[in-house]
Amino acid sequence: MAFPVDLRRCRLLGLAGTAFLALGGETAGALPVQDLLAPASARAALGLVGVYFGVVLLIAAWVLLGRLVRGPRPPSPRALLLVLAAWTAPLLLAPPLFSRDVYSYLAQGAMVDAHMDVYAHGPDQLGGPLADEVAPMWQHTGAPYGPAFLGLASALSGLTRGELPAGLLGMRLVALLGVALMALALPRLARHSGADPAAALWLGALNPLVLLHLVAGAHNDALMLGLLGLGLVAARSPRPAAGIGAAVLVTLGALVKAPAGLGLLAVLALQVRSGRRPLPALLTTAAASAATTVAATAVAGTGYGWIGALATPVSPHNWALTSLLGRATGALLDHLGSGLAPLAVPAWHLLGLAVTAVLVALIWLRLRLRPVYALGLSLLTVAVFGPAIRPWYVLWGLFLIAAAAPDTSVRHRVAALAGVLALAVLPSGGPADPGQLVLAVSGGVLGVVVLWQAHLAAQAPAPGRTA
Repeated sequence: MAFPVDLRRCRLLGLAGTAFLALGGETAGALPVQDLLAPASARAALGLVGVYFGVVLLIAAWVLLGRLVRGPRPPSPRALLLVLAAWTAPLLLAPPLFSRDVYSYLAQGAMVDAHMDVYAHGPDQLGGPLADEVAPMWQHTGAPYGPAFLGLASALSGLTRGELPAGLLGMRLVALLGVALMALALPRLARHSGADPAAALWLGALNPLVLLHLVAGAHNDALMLGLLGLGLVAARSPRPAAGIGAAVLVTLGALVKAPAGLGLLAVLALQVRSGRRPLPALLTTAAASAATTVAATAVAGTGYGWIGALATPVSPHNWALTSLLGRATGALLDHLGSGLAPLAVPAWHLLGLAVTAVLVALIWLRLRLRPVYALGLSLLTVAVFGPAIRPWYVLWGLFLIAAAAPDTSVRHRVAALAGVLALAVLPSGGPADPGQLVLAVSGGVLGVVVLWQAHLAAQAPAPGRTA
């Protein structure tokens, strides 16, 4: 007898998962400095166990929901959106989880509001309690974000007057807006690509990485992807005005975070496919993008320092495939007494960028007739082979692969990747020590045991009946 699955059970199981996430985050999350607990304290330990217990429940709910979506009577997109709203609700007022980046956003917004050069200086130049919340790695680093996001962060800083609780809530609402735009775009892109809208929503919006990092972590990647998705929806129309609007939206996404700029290739390809001639489509796309960039930069008042700051994520301490290979090569060269050891990491980063460029070119040559899918694979390539990677970077490509993948095998692979990455980061956003790893694994194992007991209970015959 199979474990009984219905939409109500999936909704309640996922809701329980995010509720445990929110509760555990109160003592184990990326809390303000004054509220941080010693990792070895009983409350922090219990919170860490609770967070990973919740993560396992959420992953299980998502997997079971996927079975429903692939079943004979799949839930409608509207029903899935209600599930997403239910799973999101406990995280609305939860502390930041899995990263301290949201504090960097607030500090950078305060710097722009104070007319400081946010690209030339790090939050240490701001000083004060807000700057103290920023992770040490980014204290002395300029912002890597575009003027559209920094202008929004500056407006939020002025609105909240630097109050931390209000600022955190504001940034989470911005992230929720981005997720809402993603959920709005996904079914439309899926229909245009010949994919199932419900399956697209399941993989692209209800994904645990979206809940854990875009919502709970309040990352600006949500706004970037939401604007990118809306731009691609608009680009399907043959009308020149729609093409201009698409270029504006995608450019705004790139002025939040630069990777969305690749979306202009898809905008151009979609316009040509819809019947527009290539040269006029190219000229209007380029003009609209340039005008949007100039206008957004002028409104934000940040200047064009963001162009040089695009290399900010490139740090020898960032985790990435090329960084790991670079450090290993550097250690080997150092052991051999070579003076080339300091060049190992930069060399591998350059090689990674070259490989990325080649792979992206090959993807577009092969899949130019499927621009949304080509863009998804391109963004996933940028995330994997780039000089820095975080679990939520995978969502850049996964969001569009969910909408446009031509077969289920691709969806299954990226779904498995998302499930593994959902377990990859501690709720504090910091490095893990052996004790914390033990607690995290204990919470996950507890979740598996509870789910297994529920499975056995569902298989047990009712009183008075035989199995």
